[in-house]
Amino acid sequence: MILATTDTLQGKNIKQYLGIVTAEVIYGSNMLRDFFASIRDFWGGRTGSYERVFERGQQDALKELQQRAQQLGADAVIGIQLKTDTINLDETGVLMLITASGTAVKF
Repeated sequence: MILATTDTLQGKNIKQYLGIVTAEVIYGSNMLRDFFASIRDFWGGRTGSYERVFERGQQDALKELQQRAQQLGADAVIGIQLKTDTINLDETGVLMLITASGTAVKF
């Protein structure tokens, strides 16, 4: 399975477009990570714990996207876009949302 951000793949002829596939990954925040992030926010700099969460989330979203495309019989997913966002629950928490979308195709 080929996953690509481009709309075409060099040397491949697309025979069939199978449709748009999407995947969503949502992670809850964690009090300890939030505490250390708030310290980092005060002093400035990168927050490695959240970077790792988003990195893992992007990889999980791509895996889910690949699985959904394989269920359609796809050989590749092209035009992939990854987006990150947050969902505010209330004053006590935030969820991190990572979405992936693309077009499933057969060669």
